[in-house]
Amino acid sequence: MAASHVAAAAPPDDAVKRRFPRFPPPPGAAAEPREEASTATGMTVNTPLCFRGKKILAPMVRVGTLPMRLLALDYGADIVYCEELIDIKMLQCKRVINEVLETVDFIAPNERVVFRTCERERHRVVFQMGSADAERALAVAKLVESDVAGIDINMGCPKEYSTKGGMGAALLSDPDKIESILTTLVKGICKPVTCKIRILPSVEDTVNLVKRIEKTGIAAIAVHGRKKEERPQHPVHCDVIKAISEAVSIPVIANGGSHDFIKEYMDIETFQKATAASSVMIARAAMWNPSIFRKEGLFPLKEVMQDYIKYAVRYDNHYTNTKYCLCQMLREQLETTQGKKLHAAQSTQEICEAFEMADFYEETTAIFEAKKTSLETETQDEDDQMEDPDVIKMAVRFDKREYPPQITPKMYLLEWCRKEKHPQPVYETVQRPLDRLFCSVVTVAEQKYRSTLWDKSKKLAEQAAAIVCLRTLGVPEGKLCEGETHLINKRKREDRECLNNRDHGEDLSEPSHKKANFIAETSDMNVPKMPR
Repeated sequence: MAASHVAAAAPPDDAVKRRFPRFPPPPGAAAEPREEASTATGMTVNTPLCFRGKKILAPMVRVGTLPMRLLALDYGADIVYCEELIDIKMLQCKRVINEVLETVDFIAPNERVVFRTCERERHRVVFQMGSADAERALAVAKLVESDVAGIDINMGCPKEYSTKGGMGAALLSDPDKIESILTTLVKGICKPVTCKIRILPSVEDTVNLVKRIEKTGIAAIAVHGRKKEERPQHPVHCDVIKAISEAVSIPVIANGGSHDFIKEYMDIETFQKATAASSVMIARAAMWNPSIFRKEGLFPLKEVMQDYIKYAVRYDNHYTNTKYCLCQMLREQLETTQGKKLHAAQSTQEICEAFEMADFYEETTAIFEAKKTSLETETQDEDDQMEDPDVIKMAVRFDKREYPPQITPKMYLLEWCRKEKHPQPVYETVQRPLDRLFCSVVTVAEQKYRSTLWDKSKKLAEQAAAIVCLRTLGVPEGKLCEGETHLINKRKREDRECLNNRDHGEDLSEPSHKKANFIAETSDMNVPKMPR
């Protein structure tokens, strides 16, 4: 399912709300929850997230993606945590506004969506990260701060992928690092900061650690009432959570009661009383059936799964993630006819067919296509408005297979400018929002040149612009079919020097061609995005 992305740095606002019709919410969806306060003038303002008296969806790897978070909110959850996302991975991401889905996406270099959120949850979602470095944690927090309600540091995950990097439960043995990370976050961002821990071998050590954490200024602490070596089948230590709740003044969020306590909504209050906690965080019970948050009682599983699929389709969730979450709900029913159909599904469409929702899939896909078509038309209109009659244009692309190794049109253009005593070429590159392709304009001797074809990378777009300039000037561009030129001969001489130096055992830590002046080029390092 195609999606349109617009690179952006500003928080979501009315400009993001498109003129397209909204998707209908799933049956039983509640109004968007938001904590508000009225001012003396009657204006309504958002207040910081409160962690007292709340029922919270726990962070769960592969489960806590956008469809599950939204469904939990619909069923009555007050706050939802996203799955743990590693700081280093997030720092590689680019924040973009997805105009088709009406979401904010954090996209990895390989184009994978690492974190997706939307306006519906902005005042209720807490971003949980895995980090063992205060500065990296702060950088990630600043990256997502405008799109979430709070930031959480995972200090309880016992899995190797987390602990081997010094994250998760590994932090429990390094209180100084815990203090450094949390203090840096509290001082560095405006949103509330929380952390989630497991208990230590002794009650005294656990309480002392939590008291030290409290002094960092965090807004709340979630406590999974098991030690890091314990697993779900082990009983939850309500007495330890209770000791913590009585020892500190910040809200304590009790977690770990799904196996022993929480089977239905009323059990949430029972677990809260047993731990004397301010709030309750639910993981596996919500994974099995997120309508656990409904005061009126659980919905039938089939209805819950259909509601989940609607969100998965609506927000273009990857089918493998959708399939995984549905399998967690089916559990012992995986061997039924429907379970086998789900297991065999290899796309979102096939998942919908397995649950008799093919019509919904087709209708939603049609809405996506209509929005995409409208955006394409709008983008083309903007392209037409941007046309500059003074720019010389040709429909060309750069194909490196047509050029000798280490020879490019940009190098030829730079060499020609030096020979003619012109200033170095200046490249201005923009990225088109809809398809994220690039176009570059090069200025040489006060004349601008560009290709009318858009390329998939900034480098390719600049090479294409250089080709347009060289062909307009009637200057060789270095193609293999042009034969040997001064620049190619120069490169060959340098290569021979490298070989001779190697034969004589000279230091080759930096090849001579790396030092050659002719490869220095002037180009905008930051690629601006076309305005939306």
